[in-house]
Amino acid sequence: MTERPFLTSRLSGFGESVFAEMTQLATAHNAVNLGQGFPDFDGPDFVKEAAIAAIRAGHNQYSRSGGLLPLARAVAAHQQRFYDLDYHPEDEITTYAGATEAIFSTLTALLDPGDEVVFFEPFYDSYPACVALAGALPRVVTLRPPRFDFDPDALEAAVGPRTRAILLNTPNNPSGKVFSPAELAHIAELCRRYDLIAITDEVYEHLVFEGEHVPLATLPGMRERTVLISSTGKTFSFTGWKIGYSCAPPGLTAALRTVHQFVTFCVATPFQHAMAAALGAADDYYRRFREEYRARRDRLGRGLTEAGLDVLDPAGTYFTLADIRPLGFTDDVDFCRQLPGRVGVAAIPSSAFFVNKEVGRQLVRFAFCKTEATLDAGIERLKRLRAP
Repeated sequence: MTERPFLTSRLSGFGESVFAEMTQLATAHNAVNLGQGFPDFDGPDFVKEAAIAAIRAGHNQYSRSGGLLPLARAVAAHQQRFYDLDYHPEDEITTYAGATEAIFSTLTALLDPGDEVVFFEPFYDSYPACVALAGALPRVVTLRPPRFDFDPDALEAAVGPRTRAILLNTPNNPSGKVFSPAELAHIAELCRRYDLIAITDEVYEHLVFEGEHVPLATLPGMRERTVLISSTGKTFSFTGWKIGYSCAPPGLTAALRTVHQFVTFCVATPFQHAMAAALGAADDYYRRFREEYRARRDRLGRGLTEAGLDVLDPAGTYFTLADIRPLGFTDDVDFCRQLPGRVGVAAIPSSAFFVNKEVGRQLVRFAFCKTEATLDAGIERLKRLRAP
């Protein structure tokens, strides 16, 4: 057989993810897993019952590739309700196998080989791989801890003649940063000035504890050049159902659907019906959802502080970054590899979310999308780090 590598050169350097490694360590040591970002509890019963009802009603075959119209209408109503954004269900809203597929389909559809896309680090780990698969090039701008501000001049310098798009994740995973109105205005101005497409990853839109989530598409001149991406998995705690969506003008939507039809064609029909029901939840659901997560954030933050870590309280998402240097550690990867065996807890090294590894080397990401019992068990184990 040829000695040519099996893996395409576009993905050389993209091996097993750090999430898989840390999950394996967590399993091997029966550790409390505060690493991977999925809840260890189910979402609301009314959403489960809607899925069961759809299955029993025979909604078990392919949907239209762009997604069920009842779900598209529910997404449109959600965008109008929360952000006063008006999208047409049939030709501006598309359903995907989660926001990750939406991001992949968007980048693949819009980027030619040699194009450049600007995004911020730390970043959701699929971004560089999706850009590479499109044959494009990343231009990364650093959000610097502890406040995760960015240098406006550095952002402008990242935009060049081959720049096609800016990819923005707010609230940001893993930093928890919620981009301010002034920062969003600056990004929007660059998009208008250089005729760039904005791709916005807004999956944590309903998990904002400080400040306010403002979709970039609401700013002047941005709706017509923005692909807004979100997901129901985070907001309703059914991450395994993988129901994400995009909202974009018809021309952009047609491009995205050209890729989507050849990736998954369509996604699970009963779960689309269920998420159509979910998005129409009463205001009280969204309020309680946010407040319950605020309590989890604060619970974990107090525990990490008691364990001797320096906590960077997130303004949004369900992740907390903590500085490991007060405990005498300087390397996040080494710390996270030791942690499951040493005290029985799994976490994620934040340098995995940076191109400039040294910026995140002292930070570790903990997930608080867990029950109180799980959080308390993890905290008690982490306190052993301070033991002589």
